[in-house]
Amino acid sequence: MNESVDISVDFAGIHLANPVFTASGTCGYADELGEYMDINRLGGFITKSITRRPRKGHATPRIVETNSGMLNAIGLANIGLDKFIEEKLPVLEKMSAAVFVNLAGETINEYVAVAERLANEKAIAGFELNISCPNVKKGGISFGTEPVQVKEITSAVKKAAGEKVLMVKLSPTVTDISVIARAAVDAGADALSLVNTFTAMVIDIESRKAVLANKTGGLSGPAIKPIAVYLVNKVYNEVAKDRGVPILGMGGIRNASDAIEYIIAGATAVAVGTANFVEPGCAAKIIEGIKKYCTRNNVAQIRDLVGSLLKEE
Repeated sequence: MNESVDISVDFAGIHLANPVFTASGTCGYADELGEYMDINRLGGFITKSITRRPRKGHATPRIVETNSGMLNAIGLANIGLDKFIEEKLPVLEKMSAAVFVNLAGETINEYVAVAERLANEKAIAGFELNISCPNVKKGGISFGTEPVQVKEITSAVKKAAGEKVLMVKLSPTVTDISVIARAAVDAGADALSLVNTFTAMVIDIESRKAVLANKTGGLSGPAIKPIAVYLVNKVYNEVAKDRGVPILGMGGIRNASDAIEYIIAGATAVAVGTANFVEPGCAAKIIEGIKKYCTRNNVAQIRDLVGSLLKEE
């Protein structure tokens, strides 16, 4: 291994040892992954969504596998803000990886309340504003599909977040994702994460009923990767590059090759999601794979690859 290879990145002013995160909702609150990998090897970690009060989420079944992916309709189930502070923050305080808390709610005031309560916690590097969850009726994607609403909630949470980095998570289920990205950046977003899952359905042909109790869920996994890579490249070229805003790319990343695709498309860092359910320690392998790619291709610094997609002459 070429030890001179530098895979550290600057993410909205936060120094990351490497560009690999775990995606929200796929690895709990950090301690769940402990027996499978050293979570301190990660560049960053994003918690499950946290709401002001505990949420039970949707009825089961709420996960179903599909060809090259899976659907989930968890419904933002979580332990709530008070229990998160009491039980999970002490674990997160011991981590060397940058910790982002995924914020969710049914109203703007609920998002703001969680951000205000956590704004002074030293264990937290920033927030991921979840305005793109496709399987809740209130909140979630309802805030993330219209530019005026995106600006309103981003501005309010940015003010509440204090000095913490605010990353806004974008939905792919919009007419033009760059319009939404621009609205978030104009309102103060320090970074963008994309994409969240696609609204989808699986039907049991014997019962002629939807498999998920919620009927629809969010499609994730390898099936969405080519679309997500395209959307990352689009947002990078049309919004992020000129504004100096980093992108966290996600959707179907299983190995280092997938991660490198996103980085070449314009992502400063990447998040591993569905693959964690198949191989909980895969993020560590992806980090090593990125190093090997850089060595093999004489890339001294991973940041030189960001947005390096070549155009046809």
